[in-house]
Amino acid sequence: MSSPASTTPARTFADQLRSWSDERLLALLRARPDLATPAPQDSSQLASRAATRSSIHRALDGLDRLELSVLDALLVAGQTTSEQLISIVHADPARTRAALQRLLDLALAWEGSGGVRALTAVADAMRGMPGVTSGLRPASPEPAPPAEVEARLAELSPAAAAMLRHVDAHGGEGTTGSARRTVSPDEARSPAEELISRRLLVPRDGDTVVLPGEVGLALRGGRTTADPVDDVPALATSTRDAALVARSAAGAAFDVVRRVELLLDGWGVAPPSVLRSGGLAVRDLKSVARELHVDEAGAALLVEVALSAGLVAEAAVADGTPSWLPTDEFDVWSTLPIAERWARLVGGWLDSSRVPSLVGSRDAAGKSWNALAPELSSGLAEEARRLALRVLAEVPDGEVLAAGTGIASLVQRVGWLRPRRPAVFTDLVTAALTESAALGVSGAGALPPSGRLVAEGDLTGAAAAIAPHLPRPVDHVLLQADLTAVAPGPLETEVARRLHLLADVESRGGATVYRFTSGSLRRGFDAGWSALEVRDFLASVSQTPVPQPLDFLVDDVARTFGSVRVGHAEAFLRADDEAALAALVHDARARSLGLRLLAPTVAIATSPLDVLLPRLRELGAAPVVEAADGTVRVSRPDLHRARTRRGRRPAGAVHARQVAQAQAVATAIRAGDRAGASRPATTETTTPSGALAALREAIEAGSTVVIGYVDNHGATGERVVDPRRLDGGRLSAFDHRADDVREFAVHRITGVRRA
Repeated sequence: MSSPASTTPARTFADQLRSWSDERLLALLRARPDLATPAPQDSSQLASRAATRSSIHRALDGLDRLELSVLDALLVAGQTTSEQLISIVHADPARTRAALQRLLDLALAWEGSGGVRALTAVADAMRGMPGVTSGLRPASPEPAPPAEVEARLAELSPAAAAMLRHVDAHGGEGTTGSARRTVSPDEARSPAEELISRRLLVPRDGDTVVLPGEVGLALRGGRTTADPVDDVPALATSTRDAALVARSAAGAAFDVVRRVELLLDGWGVAPPSVLRSGGLAVRDLKSVARELHVDEAGAALLVEVALSAGLVAEAAVADGTPSWLPTDEFDVWSTLPIAERWARLVGGWLDSSRVPSLVGSRDAAGKSWNALAPELSSGLAEEARRLALRVLAEVPDGEVLAAGTGIASLVQRVGWLRPRRPAVFTDLVTAALTESAALGVSGAGALPPSGRLVAEGDLTGAAAAIAPHLPRPVDHVLLQADLTAVAPGPLETEVARRLHLLADVESRGGATVYRFTSGSLRRGFDAGWSALEVRDFLASVSQTPVPQPLDFLVDDVARTFGSVRVGHAEAFLRADDEAALAALVHDARARSLGLRLLAPTVAIATSPLDVLLPRLRELGAAPVVEAADGTVRVSRPDLHRARTRRGRRPAGAVHARQVAQAQAVATAIRAGDRAGASRPATTETTTPSGALAALREAIEAGSTVVIGYVDNHGATGERVVDPRRLDGGRLSAFDHRADDVREFAVHRITGVRRA
């Protein structure tokens, strides 16, 4: 390092950067990207300065308490030599020198011919950090030697000395009150005048006085702090067998992989809907917890990890409803070995900004946090996880965090490593430790070899390290006469999937117990299984004969399955004339109504009643509406009235209305021309589900479509619209004809095509 006695010419900060190696410059630019920004000019000056301040704050956020204390001491002392700086920091000299070198590497400080100094913008960034900085003011431009300051302090009366210590303890600033600002030591009449006359308090603007840095150092024995700043909080640990740690982590890892697999298998068949505000409904989260035999916090972690790993995403199902569905990656992930599947989940969790620990709690406005909600994230989550694992990796082999005090001690150490982080960072670190245990990264309060590799970022090595400790899957069960099946270990993936379809999990542990019921077997028949296929599967996976009660239960469910059939219908038609009804059903013009005969005199339609009636009248029929009791329901038309005129409007208002009408007509004409130009040669009808899917696609793509729409009078027309929202059976869209946002009833839409 340079010293004032050096004979080298004065260097600027830019000159110092030019002397650095390429590797050191690359490391600096990664930590301080503002240094690669060109010099600010004209209108971009404020933006460039803001980027510089932000970069400095990011660099400060990564410093520990010792490094911040060294930087604070440099601000107090001003430009000084490295040895003088080390002497005023209350810490081990070697560690202080290493901390100073890191500040130089981050370009928060630099060396010149006159010594070491901090960057100018650092002083502003370091303000407002009580408990982290010393609270001392910068030293005077020409400070008095320490011996002279000590002599001045020795001349003070007890009252003046107490006042000076009070000013030092409360920010180093005070007011003069009635004290004179220009007075000699012999003429001082009050403690304040004693301090001002000896330049122990320096007057500033108004009646303010400040405590110079050199005086504060003298009051604190030549150090910026009274207590050492390099005392790293110790971790509270206890002895535990390392093999137990590895087995505990492997068991948790196997469970989380199997539960995520079962979760997404279920969602692939019956996906939960996406809330209007985004996220997963509370009832769906409770269903997941009940199905996977975990609490709601564990269920929230599983769905959030699946989302972070890219195994689940929001998409529209066949009817256009937004739902949470497994992605294509899930099918690939399911074929991988269990260790690699676990590594994929852990990698998603480690790199994610999601905060599963908030699910179920309430925000400042009293609103409950939902799982998978878009707002459920924090920019500090990833750093908290990586830092928690890094500190946990410091626990030696054969030791674990002590029960009760271990987590608290780790949180204290993280607070020493990142003192500038907000209070919520502590909660994120605590949550990270809990989540790491649930995911199998840690076990019994420590990191196994696989967890240490995760902390280093080597997921491939972590998968190889945990593979030998994972339970070996079995391919058989033991069927019992009480309609249960006992799996003597974790089942293979395909066997577990099929058995989970036919039976309910009754208990988990070293051996999983499944129970067969009429409802569980009916799930298999709903999925397309036959009674013969069920028997063949049970016989192939059981090492005991299929019990007679289970065989009878399969026959009983198969005999009653499908005796009642259900279909979809919006309305029905009943006529005494069989031929007339059959002709109406087979009429090509009625194809869009979705008519189907159930009996010679009864037909059903997929179109709603308010669409069906006017279309039947257009086809020459004279239908009437039948009530629930079979009687004919007659309703007279609504009476229409015109508004009473209220006198003559001003000429300006009449002209404005005429202009608006002309613009509306022009807009309607353009919309009609656009619809006519995009009309295909043949008319294509769209089913209700197809129309919903087409509208969902238009909303996502922001495209314009032409819809066929039946108005309140039964007349069919076309509208050119820009769909915006689809909710509750209503489409909200910008109507080019009306030049405004309107709502359309979805059941009145007869077709959708791209404009």
